Amino acid sequence: MKLSRKTRLQLQLQKTIFIVLLLITVSLLGWLSNKHATQYDWTSNKRNTLSQGSIDLLHTLKQPVLISVYVQDDETVHAAVEEILQRYQRVKEDFKFHLINPDIDFESAQRDGVERYGQIIVKYNNNKESIASLSEQSISSALLRLSRAGDRKVVFLKGHGERSISNDDNTSYSKLVTELTAKGFSIEAHNLLLSTLPADTAVLVLAAPDRALLEGEIAHIKTYIEDGGNLLWMMDPGDTQGTEDLASLLGIRFLPGIVVDNNTNLRNTLRIQHPAMIPVLDYVSHPVTENIQYNTLFPISQGVVQVDKTFDGSVIAQSLPQSWAETSAISDEITYEADNGDTQGPVGIVMALERTIADESSTDKAVQRVIVTGDSDFMANSYIGVGANLALGLNMFNWLAGDDDIIAIEPRNAPDTQLQLDDTEVLMIGIGYFIALPAGLILAGVVIWLRRRKR
Repeated sequence: MKLSRKTRLQLQLQKTIFIVLLLITVSLLGWLSNKHATQYDWTSNKRNTLSQGSIDLLHTLKQPVLISVYVQDDETVHAAVEEILQRYQRVKEDFKFHLINPDIDFESAQRDGVERYGQIIVKYNNNKESIASLSEQSISSALLRLSRAGDRKVVFLKGHGERSISNDDNTSYSKLVTELTAKGFSIEAHNLLLSTLPADTAVLVLAAPDRALLEGEIAHIKTYIEDGGNLLWMMDPGDTQGTEDLASLLGIRFLPGIVVDNNTNLRNTLRIQHPAMIPVLDYVSHPVTENIQYNTLFPISQGVVQVDKTFDGSVIAQSLPQSWAETSAISDEITYEADNGDTQGPVGIVMALERTIADESSTDKAVQRVIVTGDSDFMANSYIGVGANLALGLNMFNWLAGDDDIIAIEPRNAPDTQLQLDDTEVLMIGIGYFIALPAGLILAGVVIWLRRRKR
């Protein structure tokens, strides 16, 4: 077919227009990709994006954030650092970061006190802190510490056999204290026989004393509460150790007996051996439990109930409906017996109390907060890493200290990087690869050979 000159010009014009439109489209797509970035995190626990806790924290930061990362000039390292910090930058526009070679810009390194490669300086609100890791937990925890208006002093009462905050044994609270310190809390152990409570106490912790408190010590604690002090009271089953007046002041009562749950199916699923190990699967809506997504475990707990309305109280963690408070000795054959004083579940294990206190010297009002738990083991070294125990504990302290908008930021592991197979699955894979697949190939070969032979 012969084309006329006019037709050839039209085809050439069409090609030119197509090429121009294609180039314009590619340019627009490139411009849009620079202006608007969209990404999807398909990992098992969204470990390549910021957790909701970090996002909530960034929304509370009113001032700009500046991070200086002191690394040598290495494109691979720079790309990895930028990928992590850009997660924060996408949430907070005034989150800035610089990658600095300390060998070249030694004045900045000296000003920031840099001593080694890889050191990270986080700056916020005219304060700065050095961290050694670019993990989300490290960065967000540093921002959390820098954002606090002042010290949040947590005072642990001692002198009556309470949980140690420094020992490393299973029953102590050293791991909890490490986490609280990392979150910007100031920790102190205090003996009331030596002096009254520090004036800057933000939260007083009474952790399962095994010896009776003296009347004078109880009077100090009651004065602290009457003056609006915040309290975390964890009490194990057994002797009340002279704290009856304290319970009366708060308007609560500990139930007799130990909370048990004899649901063998649930215990087998959670690999719990003892009926007094109480899992909490559902939580009552409250700031402390709002972002708890896993079960918590309370070993050897008693129930807590509210007996008057001195405070606005609510149970925020409780046992399952088929549980009860057992007043007899614990055995494999325990049964619920109301005639013996057992209390049918669900049984409250953690109770949050709150009230508003007017300041007599002004028109201001302060909010007083108290948390009472029927167990102190759940935050001990041996159990704090179980389920969401750590997150629940940190949320308790944040709520008691008045940091309602700050929650626990936990490290996220990578469960989808390992393939776990049971014996049956391993057997099926072995049969498939070592027997079925070779047999299939041999059979196919024999069939092909027979067909060719017939020809």
